[in-house]
Amino acid sequence: MAAPSPVPKIPVWARPRGLMLHDADAAYAAGAALNSLDNLVRQDFSWAGAWRQRLALQCAAAAVNLTGRREDESALRDAHFLRGMGDDPGPSGHLLMAWRRLASRTTNCDAESVRPVAELHFGLHWDHALAEVVANAEDMGVSSRPGPVLAAEIAAAVYRARPDAELLGFWLVDMLLAQKFRWPVPVPLLMGQVSSAVFKSGENRKRIRPGGEGWARAVFLAYATAAAEACDLGADLAQRAAKLAAVAPKLRAKGSADVVKLLLSDDAVPGSWSSPKLSARGARRLFDRLGELGAVRELTGRPTFRLYGL
Repeated sequence: MAAPSPVPKIPVWARPRGLMLHDADAAYAAGAALNSLDNLVRQDFSWAGAWRQRLALQCAAAAVNLTGRREDESALRDAHFLRGMGDDPGPSGHLLMAWRRLASRTTNCDAESVRPVAELHFGLHWDHALAEVVANAEDMGVSSRPGPVLAAEIAAAVYRARPDAELLGFWLVDMLLAQKFRWPVPVPLLMGQVSSAVFKSGENRKRIRPGGEGWARAVFLAYATAAAEACDLGADLAQRAAKLAAVAPKLRAKGSADVVKLLLSDDAVPGSWSSPKLSARGARRLFDRLGELGAVRELTGRPTFRLYGL
């Protein structure tokens, strides 16, 4: 078996260190970091689905925190994967669903794709102002200007038009960035940095609002940081996926191949998962076996209602 391709790394000089005072320096760092991320995306690793969904979880947790709610990544994951069929996910659950949708759907910035997300998951009333901003984003996606520059402008435009749609703006710009890079599926990035130092300014370290002073530089630095962290996560998941691939031939349970595929494609899989080929009891035994072999992690620390992932 051929050795898996190495995961691209962000150059050390492209990782933001300290305060960059000039927009040009920040933009250069963002461009270099996103170039490495682009190389990662284009290799289409077997674990890319799990990678995107874990980034989606990080972004959703940051969005939830920004709204003043308390659910962290673990709580959001629990609520999503253990929710009963037809149960209301609640406001925080809807935010997770928005970023999971971003990380699993074809890149498309048109109103037909954005409006259902805005209304269902962000709870926004769709009006002419939002429609116009989305139309502008779609047009800007085919321009020759750098993606981070367009992202900063679109997020600011959304906030100017509808301050209540700030979170949608963060969601939309990752879609726009994917369109610029011609990625088949977006990568959740910007929202995960919203509480980081790059979005703070002044003596009181207040959060920079979209379009405010220093906004563009903050977006550039945020994308540089997010791309670096995404590549780091990719390197970690690559090692975990390699362990899973190494033990997969040893699995004898029917349906084990489906479980392996799920683990590579999503953030987590319930321990009670079942299929026509594999009973829930058989799945629990399989996950126990994978855990013993060091191929998966149990993500909750609970003895029951367990969730497993890379």
